[in-house]
Amino acid sequence: MATVTVFGPNPLLNITIESRDGADDIHLHAGGQGVWVARTAGELGATPVLCGMIGGEPGELLRPLLEALPGRLRLVETATPSGSSVVDRREGERRALAAAWSAAPSRHELDDLMSATSAAALDSSVLAVCNPWPGHLLPVDVYGGLVADARANGVTVIVDLSTPRLDSALEGRPDVVKINDWELAEYLAAPVDGPRLRAGAELLLERGAGAAVITRGADPALAVTAEGAWTIVPPRLELGYREGCGDSMMGAMAATLADGRDLETALVLGAGAGAACFLRHGLGSAKRAVIEDLAGRVLLQPAEDLSSSPQAPGR
Repeated sequence: MATVTVFGPNPLLNITIESRDGADDIHLHAGGQGVWVARTAGELGATPVLCGMIGGEPGELLRPLLEALPGRLRLVETATPSGSSVVDRREGERRALAAAWSAAPSRHELDDLMSATSAAALDSSVLAVCNPWPGHLLPVDVYGGLVADARANGVTVIVDLSTPRLDSALEGRPDVVKINDWELAEYLAAPVDGPRLRAGAELLLERGAGAAVITRGADPALAVTAEGAWTIVPPRLELGYREGCGDSMMGAMAATLADGRDLETALVLGAGAGAACFLRHGLGSAKRAVIEDLAGRVLLQPAEDLSSSPQAPGR
């Protein structure tokens, strides 16, 4: 099976309280962006290798949850505890009750994480690069180096990063940048509504991305390459949960690209995975059959020509 290395520095212990038949129903899950990416990639047939950090009492509970996921683990033990959160969903909406996040790793712990990730990536078809949590936890320059090293060895790289980590990753020239519209607005320090969305995506190409994929929640996503642009229209679903949908999309795209299929196919399956995640309480837990069924209802069509639009604002 094709291998996808996932740089997900901070797996989280998520405790969720729900209501079932009038009683409290408590769930413990491994969570975080990298976990959800890896879980979806594994569901679609890839072998994910999740590279991250783990420590403390939360880490003791988190490890067996991670070991139950598909694929392999490259976990670095840290002196600081893993992050954890408690969320109340008994009324239907997510309400945070408590959270304790990780502190920054030591220099030696960071060296262990980056070297383990680089070694795993060089033995993979695709490297998927995710944010730390909290966002400031790792030095920014590690992202550009990680992307550049993988690309230099022929590994396809897909990143889903916020600024300033995105800035660093672009220096390594990733094959695909997948972010949402507010992350693009943050990167540009300017609005991205209307024609400015495509102009902003094209600016990512100018600055090093091979392709830019911009999601917009329930609205059609935009994909731009040097050869053209597409809108990705997902099936319309009214009631669900948006958390983790973008990460499921990234995991599906990574698995599809690792399987040797083209970007268009990856976009369709990615949109199907995002839609499938929307229908579930458990983040990143969509099933392959549902993903493929919903992918059959995704429309991929040429984007409207916006070549005459103004240049992207901002930096």
